[in-house]
Formats: sequence, structure tokens, C-alpha cells
Amino acid sequence: MIQQDNLMPVGTLQQLVDGEMITHNTAELFATKKVVLFAVPGAFTPTCSAAHLPGYVVSADELKAKGVDLIICLSVNDAFVMQAWGKSQNAENIMMLGDGDGSYTKALGLEMDTAGFGGVRSQRYAMIIDNGKVTSLHVEQPKSFEVSKAEVILGQL
Repeated sequence: MIQQDNLMPVGTLQQLVDGEMITHNTAELFATKKVVLFAVPGAFTPTCSAAHLPGYVVSADELKAKGVDLIICLSVNDAFVMQAWGKSQNAENIMMLGDGDGSYTKALGLEMDTAGFGGVRSQRYAMIIDNGKVTSLHVEQPKSFEVSKAEVILGQL
């Protein structure tokens, strides 16, 4: 599993913007920026939709005021689902990225097998990345939502 002070692995993530599929190289995405990345087990799922993403939507201006260049929501879903979920949550200040096959989540070592629920998904976590390096990492215990909240990350900046 990735640890604090590690460099982020290189990989690709997808985003759908105005009908165009954009593939982001993570080395470029995280370079020369301060990024808050939070991951959820699945778009449109209860805790993710009721609390996790909305907390970052509400806190986006505060995060950016503390020097955050990008706020990214990542899930092992495709970019089409991530775009639809973002629109349904008014997440225009959040970059909604899909890790459709889970390869980037696996490279981070933050995958979990949910078996019949959805197969390989992401654990719930949040991290601060500064110029490609993890400076703060908060991984939730299974079925918990305490340490990856926007309020916790705001306190780390």
C-alpha cells in the first residue's frame, strides 16, 4: 500500500468532459500541484453520495483557499458514470476521474474485493499530494467514514 512520503505511481485515469474522453497521465496530473484526492468504493452508493462527495463539494472553496490546485474524486467506475454522478451532485469544482479497470487503485495498493457487490473496488480514503508526493494519507477502516472527510483534510492543510 502506498505510504506517506511515497511518490504516486504512474498510470492513467479517465474523465469525460463535454462528451470528450480525456485520459490523464498521473505523472503530469500530479506534477507541480497540490492535490486533494479522495476515493470512494462506488459512485451513487449511499455513504459516497450522502456524505463523502457532498463534503468535498461544500468545502471546495476552503480547500482551494488553502492552496489546493485540484480536488479529485476517484472511483473504480467508468468516466461516464463518474461524470453523471458529478452532475447529480453539483460537483463542478471536483475532477471526477474513473479508474474503470481498477488498475490505478491496484497500483496504489488500496483495492478491496467486494465480491458480489461489485468485485474489485477502491477502499475509502483521502490523501494530499504535493508535487507528486503523498504528504498525508487517511485510509478508512471497512464500513467506516471518519478519517477521509473533507473536514479532516482541511485540518491537515
